Amino acid sequence: MNSISADTAVSERQINSVALIDENYSYQAIKTILNSLDALVYVSDLHTYDLLYINDYGVAEWGPVADKKCYQVLQAGQDSPCHFCTNHKLLDADGKPSGVHVWEFQNTLNGRWYQCRDQAISWVDGRLVRIEIATDITDRKHMEQQLADAKALAERQANTDELTQLYNRRAFFNLSRQVLLQAHRGGQDCAVVMFDLDHFKQVNDQWNHAAGDAVLVSLSALALRIVRASDILARVGGEEFAIVLPETNEEQALQLAERLRVGFEQHKIVIEGGEISCTASFGIACANFAELTTECEPQIMLENLLHKADQAMMQAKVSGRNRVYAWAE
Repeated sequence: MNSISADTAVSERQINSVALIDENYSYQAIKTILNSLDALVYVSDLHTYDLLYINDYGVAEWGPVADKKCYQVLQAGQDSPCHFCTNHKLLDADGKPSGVHVWEFQNTLNGRWYQCRDQAISWVDGRLVRIEIATDITDRKHMEQQLADAKALAERQANTDELTQLYNRRAFFNLSRQVLLQAHRGGQDCAVVMFDLDHFKQVNDQWNHAAGDAVLVSLSALALRIVRASDILARVGGEEFAIVLPETNEEQALQLAERLRVGFEQHKIVIEGGEISCTASFGIACANFAELTTECEPQIMLENLLHKADQAMMQAKVSGRNRVYAWAE
């Protein structure tokens, strides 16, 4: 019996020894795999935030983790759990792991972007932990930003007059249709102002085209300072401009146009060799959509108002220029 017992004890020790060897081999194999990844892998306690493991990539980027919390190592200036922590998203209502949560984040310590894959799992001692695999996607983010910037620039260029930096004709019609549609639906007033610089050809003939461009740029900047942020000011022709004024009646439109007229009249454009003054003639047309009972397409509404404003502007020209006229039946 003693011999059998001894043999049994030896066998158990051998089995345990083999099991320990297998566990150690498995751990080393897993550790080797995780350390070979070009990504951060770390494990932290879901409740205490203690860092339990971090791979070589993480140590090289964020330093040693002994006896530290995840937020103390991985983030900047944190002495408590991060407000953006996703731990609460890793468990379901019963406190059980709910699967993988994928998100993107710009690290506060090194400023780089990461795609993070977070998951709650059971650790070797039975407690719930968070494991995160964070892959650096900074280059992709920079490329995405460059593409977004290029798209925004292309859209701005497509909608902007190159010389004056005002809206161009294309943008004016697109935006104005939206404003008129909103005014129609809301039963609001809306006004259109058109103005044309007086004797502009003489500026080009007397000075040069560069001087003419300087006049256009300077008066456009002045007009932009006078109109409201909600108004749509555009260069729609060579020296012709248009403004759509939301929620504006005829009296208010006349006041704005008069401010523009006086501003232009008093404005001096300094160029090499002298100063240039240039006035403008203004035409106004208004619509009171509260009194309109029939449906009308925004494009047709806009064309009607522009036509009336243009007729009023021509009347201002015929009457001596440097004037403001409102269209009347």
